Amino acid sequence: MTEKLEDIAVAMVANGRGLLAADESTATIKKRFDTIGLESTETSRRDYREMLLRAEKAMRKYISGVILYEETLFQHAVDGTQLVDIIRAAGSIPGIKVDAGAKPMTNFPAETITEGLDGLAQRLARYHEAGARFAKWRGVISISDTLPTAGAVRANAHALARYAALCQDAGIVPIVEPEVLMDGAPGDHSIDRSEQVTEWTLRTTFEELAAMRVKLEGMILKPSMVIDGKKARNASVAEVAERTIRVLKRTVPSAVPGIAFLSGGQSTEEATAHLSAMNASHDLPWKLTFSYGRALQQEALNAWHGKADNIGAGQRAFAHRAEMCSLAAKGTWKKELEKAA
Repeated sequence: MTEKLEDIAVAMVANGRGLLAADESTATIKKRFDTIGLESTETSRRDYREMLLRAEKAMRKYISGVILYEETLFQHAVDGTQLVDIIRAAGSIPGIKVDAGAKPMTNFPAETITEGLDGLAQRLARYHEAGARFAKWRGVISISDTLPTAGAVRANAHALARYAALCQDAGIVPIVEPEVLMDGAPGDHSIDRSEQVTEWTLRTTFEELAAMRVKLEGMILKPSMVIDGKKARNASVAEVAERTIRVLKRTVPSAVPGIAFLSGGQSTEEATAHLSAMNASHDLPWKLTFSYGRALQQEALNAWHGKADNIGAGQRAFAHRAEMCSLAAKGTWKKELEKAA
């Protein structure tokens, strides 16, 4: 595959394909495994991710790239094959989460700043050598009647831009992820407030990207959708789609090749329906696709249940969900298709 950043970015948002976010931290995947009564060990984490990556139909037809946790980037499958080689053999692109997580921000109660810039250039060189061709960094924006503050929005946008510049210098496409929390505390914000904060956050992020001279053609944006809080859900699918597109048109330059949404606390079906509605009803300058973690994996996790005998069932569940997301990326998903699950 070409090593040009622009070509890699375009391939990441190829028509009807999207990203599998399999970059859960050790703490997060433990919580997922707890729901099926499975102990989280290096082996069980490897087995689970290998099950997903060897789902040939899903990987070849619907998944353009896989965001990995550092542990997984260097892991080998049961038969000794490197997991990154399994990804590449399926025609998909290996990626890597590079941030060190959102930490409490000094002088800004209830807000966070994402860490991980120290030593990032050296880590990116190692990740590139291991096969990663894109990376991900998540900035977390709290939302309420009084949050976020200008300081937190600006600091997270600046960190995202510095990360993106370092990635491009290392030959790695940056996924820029400024997430306005749908399900953070108190989670009762209106969709009006979500639209206001999302527009502010994206506008600031692109100001910082320009200041850091990031090449827009060689990056992917991973935003949250404009959606009301988890404890105040009233907006229809059509309204979420309309407001999200309105904000993107106001803030995202057309030079960006694609936007891969995070699911951000939405249910599997909600995330699929919202993406499909956006693609079905708008003529857009960028590709809109998915970069889902839980919304792509939950059904597969439940079907697999940590048992070798259930690998086929887990892979079929993953393939079905990936196909539904693929249809959403084309704007052709319909609720009736879920009955085939």
